[in-house]
Amino acid sequence: MEIYPWHNSIGMRLLENKSHLPHALLLSGRKGIGKRDFGLVLAQSLLCQAPVENGVACNRCSSCNWFQQGNHPDFRLLEPDSGGEMNEPDAEAKGKHPAGAKKPSAFITVSMIRALLDFTHLSTYAANMRIVLIHPAEAMNPQAANSLLKTLEEPIPDTLFILISHQQHQLLPTIRSRCHSIAMPLPSRSEAKEWLQRQQVDHPDSLLAQAGFAPLAAARLAEREYQARRHAFLSRVLQEKPLNPLALSSDYEKIDLSWIINWLQTIAYDLLSIKLTGKSRYLADCALDLPECAKRVNLMKLIDFQNELAVIQRHVNHPLNTRLVLEQLFLSYLEVGIGHQAASHG
Repeated sequence: MEIYPWHNSIGMRLLENKSHLPHALLLSGRKGIGKRDFGLVLAQSLLCQAPVENGVACNRCSSCNWFQQGNHPDFRLLEPDSGGEMNEPDAEAKGKHPAGAKKPSAFITVSMIRALLDFTHLSTYAANMRIVLIHPAEAMNPQAANSLLKTLEEPIPDTLFILISHQQHQLLPTIRSRCHSIAMPLPSRSEAKEWLQRQQVDHPDSLLAQAGFAPLAAARLAEREYQARRHAFLSRVLQEKPLNPLALSSDYEKIDLSWIINWLQTIAYDLLSIKLTGKSRYLADCALDLPECAKRVNLMKLIDFQNELAVIQRHVNHPLNTRLVLEQLFLSYLEVGIGHQAASHG
């Protein structure tokens, strides 16, 4: 758990002014850049009994001990399916891909927020403040968001809320307006590559491209099984002709739907980018296939397909019939003009 180099200046600024912090912080930015770790280090440092000179936690006092063990009495971490516990797996920062892991609930519920609010009305135990970290804040369902809003409208003394968001536009405007918002930046590409190399991650350039240049997300994507499945999928949908949407749906219905949506979105984005600018962004390892595919693309159908993917992505955590969703997506993909035999155009 660390503040990554690209967030150092923000961390130092907050710790230098810790006596003047607002009652709520909103840390927003791309998923996979270390926002959760930043929030945890900030919380530990604010609760530390003997911070070092720059205000960062000492990692030796009893407060730091409690925090690192996940049972600090003045801290709560609220995440989907976490029940408010601190020691849940970190999907953003641990570097472990969710393959094989238990799928958590997608939402933070109103009962979880109410339990959290009970905590905020207790006396502080070891520090002169309480800290609540909510990650990701957009996982709150509407009832939970409204319950939290009431608390943000009437701040509780000696209590700091840290909200972490990958998609802050999904939060209630009234919640955003009651938080001090901080945009958490991406590192430069050279900085991200250097960090991945220090983690001994192979093929950092390709992984960074796949992850939209978010380094922690790139490290997660290095998992061998994920890369093998991704490569097989991309090879099939870019090269197989004629493409059979029903066979594809049958073959991929057991794969995580969010993976497939992401893979199709990267294809669609890069095809559009090549069509308009001659450059690709995400699929550096498919450089030979994409330009040829782009020649056959119907531009308006491609834009429609991107919109369709965006709609499905917003509902991916809801109960869906994966087979039917995939059939529709692959049929739409075929309409874009990629998976037909060349003779069908002649």
